[in-house]
Amino acid sequence: MKQLININILPLAILAIFASSCSYLQPYKVPVMQGNIIEDKDISKLEKGMTKGQVDFIFGRAVIMDPFHDNRWDYFNSITVGEETITERKLSIFFNDDGVVDSWVLEKLSDN
Repeated sequence: MKQLININILPLAILAIFASSCSYLQPYKVPVMQGNIIEDKDISKLEKGMTKGQVDFIFGRAVIMDPFHDNRWDYFNSITVGEETITERKLSIFFNDDGVVDSWVLEKLSDN
């Protein structure tokens, strides 16, 4: 009778161990990067009086180039892993009527 009880307990013990370990197993979540890469070293290169070509060389093509607001370029960068947003940054560069940098605004929408 003792052997019968031990044989029945063994599968239950294995099942309990397997079920408890599954809670630790999660699928790999790929980091998703969207938009332009906005780094602090690139922002430090930005100066008043730079041409649109120079800004394009540093940051690449702007994500938002509104045809109704030709004097404003918007760059956006977002990094998410699964449902969690790691960083979100937005850089708006304003040009004067001569097409050179007049000012810019960097917003950190979220930074974990």
